Amino acid sequence: MSLPSVSRAERRTDAPAGTGGPLGLVFLLALALLAGSVVVSVALGQSDLSVREVWTVATERLGLGWLRIDLFGLHGAEGLTELRANLVWEMRLPRVLTAALVGGGLAVVGAVMQTLTRNPMADPYLLGISSGASLGAVAVIVAGLSLGSLGVAGGAFLGALGAFVLVLALGQRSGRLTPTRMILAGVAVGAFASAVTSFLIIWVADPHATQEAQFWLSGSLASARLPTVYTMAAAVLVGLLVCGFAARGLNAFAFGEDTAASLGIDVQRVRWVLLVVCALVTGVLVAGSGTIGFVGLLIPHAVRALVGPDHRRVLPLSALVGAVFLIWVDVVARIAFEPRDLPVGIMTAMLGVPVFLWILRRKVDR
Repeated sequence: MSLPSVSRAERRTDAPAGTGGPLGLVFLLALALLAGSVVVSVALGQSDLSVREVWTVATERLGLGWLRIDLFGLHGAEGLTELRANLVWEMRLPRVLTAALVGGGLAVVGAVMQTLTRNPMADPYLLGISSGASLGAVAVIVAGLSLGSLGVAGGAFLGALGAFVLVLALGQRSGRLTPTRMILAGVAVGAFASAVTSFLIIWVADPHATQEAQFWLSGSLASARLPTVYTMAAAVLVGLLVCGFAARGLNAFAFGEDTAASLGIDVQRVRWVLLVVCALVTGVLVAGSGTIGFVGLLIPHAVRALVGPDHRRVLPLSALVGAVFLIWVDVVARIAFEPRDLPVGIMTAMLGVPVFLWILRRKVDR
């Protein structure tokens, strides 16, 4: 590798994040769009609510009554019943916040995985974590395993964690992780977990349990509640902070491991930390929502096309765009086919497959 190419790489990894000018405006617009999407999407559903009602309930429950100002006509809501208030706080808002956290978290993990593996088709489920989570959840639902208060989400997280530990054990050689070996180990563990999951569903043959398991496997936010939101928020926040601190290292990884090492990046340490964090974030998100595909694959590509490859820009904007994207996909899933509630994972697959094929063709053509 020639010295000029290393110099160019170093300049790119040290480039300013570019939060001013047009890029700063993009971030502000994304933040405003996310805030507006949360409020408006909570109001939409089989029983329509007004934005004023949503704002009133949210500010009251959060102890922020002073925010209910007349600037936007949001001061109070006449005729707001306890039933409608509970609809906002106990059902609609947790679901929307879960969609935002899952969409944002998966988008960030997808961006990191694509860089670490140098594979544009990589996504958060590449390491078999979702299959392990599915096995854990189905074991609780179908086989009737008792995990106390952990429930289905606890079973899913334990399954995801077990799958990741197995992938780590199989994916290293002489104490050293290699991307190819990790991917192959993830494929093998994922295939095995999927096979055992199918076996459990067929073996038990309980129609009610099978239907519940299938609904969970399709990726659904219908069971989202505030305690789950708190857990997901903590996981996504930690993931964002860790990945954000490693953004410069990720920029260097885009040029290859040798270049990253020449720039002073501890390649093995950065890879280990990011893989562990991404696996834990994915496990928490899958445990609370089931498998929701294509978000972590497509959103990073769209963001890179908008702001370039610098991860100091890509990661935060991927979180915002992924959150807004999944919020509105979930809105369509719950109101377009009412009174049925379509699992959001089905909607993301229907939207994502054509885009995935376009990206695949574009990459192959290059």
